Amino acid sequence: MDITANIQEVQQELNPIAVTLVAISKTKPIEDIQEAYNAGQRIFGENMVQELVEKQEKLPKDIQWHLVGHLQTNKVKYIAPFISMIQSVDSLKLLSEINKHASKYDRIIDCLLQVDIAQEDTKFGLDHPEVIELLESEDFKAMKNVRIRGLMGIATNTEKEKEIKEEFYELKMLFDGIKVSYYRKEDSFDTLSMGMSSDYRLAIEKGSNMVRLGSTIFGKRIVKHFKAK
Repeated sequence: MDITANIQEVQQELNPIAVTLVAISKTKPIEDIQEAYNAGQRIFGENMVQELVEKQEKLPKDIQWHLVGHLQTNKVKYIAPFISMIQSVDSLKLLSEINKHASKYDRIIDCLLQVDIAQEDTKFGLDHPEVIELLESEDFKAMKNVRIRGLMGIATNTEKEKEIKEEFYELKMLFDGIKVSYYRKEDSFDTLSMGMSSDYRLAIEKGSNMVRLGSTIFGKRIVKHFKAK
């Protein structure tokens, strides 16, 4: 499994079409992440706070860490000092907590609103009316230390390409609608994060400009699950 070659291959595919690669490094050892870093990758995604904090301490400080998994409000404080982006904001309560801790460090934390587009009960995320409700709320408008950069979604885990494409299309339509209605004059609302190793080409076809790839980069080999010391 050549991580360096994988990074280079994917970047050759994504760079010309201006799609950002987030290398999903959850459960991967420090050495694998360092190899990807050495190959030029700078954005990495993790889904467990404890694992993320441990890795952040041991790896180069110019890495941009993205939290892509479900985030509990009581864990925000551990990542607030350094996190580059939280892709999985799924409630006003969570956003409020991120804002609170970001202000303690005099930071503005970039966030994506996670939208539930999948036909699965196990997925997290806001539905369309909840997204609008959040953006319209006075509590959100008063927040000074978070910046909504766009939307994130996870398609249904299925072999049916038509279904996946429809879900991605739906999210792109919502993204475009929000951009026009709420962020027309703000260039910062620019990120549509959809697509993982199994479906990222379909996601790009439907308008994604950020993909989250794990096995495409690091392989499917069995690695010992990362254990926090």
